[in-house]
Amino acid sequence: MSEVFEVYEHHYCELSANLSSYCTAATVLDGEQKKQKISEIKTGLDDADGLLQKMDLEARSLSPSAKATLLAKLREYKTDFNSLKNESKRFTSANANLAARDQLLESGMVDALLIHGVDDNVIRSKKILTSMSRRMSRNKCIIGSIVAILVLAIIFILYFKLTH
Repeated sequence: MSEVFEVYEHHYCELSANLSSYCTAATVLDGEQKKQKISEIKTGLDDADGLLQKMDLEARSLSPSAKATLLAKLREYKTDFNSLKNESKRFTSANANLAARDQLLESGMVDALLIHGVDDNVIRSKKILTSMSRRMSRNKCIIGSIVAILVLAIIFILYFKLTH
């Protein structure tokens, strides 16, 4: 058997055991620790997949007699890897469902808190519109007064010009 394959095999077995323990430990955790374990599991799965690919390349490069034995082992490791991957998917999808549920519930609570904020905003906007209405009325009176004064001034000037 190839020494390189044995090194890959040993490393894969350690990684597989670690991933199994991570999956078991992650079911108990919650919050940030759970997210960290999920990240470690995903990284471990990527590493394990890379090791399996390297083992496959190494096994295929050997003589036919050794190749058959190593490929049989490799099939067992791939089956183990697929079961680990399915377990992690089940765990992460359950975690994703819980996260989505929490997010939905949290947004509902935010909406409940914002209804009070909406009332405050409606009151404030009503005050702003009232003050704008008063300013508009005042500006109309000022402009009307200025127009009236100018009309009176024009009439006064015409009167003096025509009478003198």
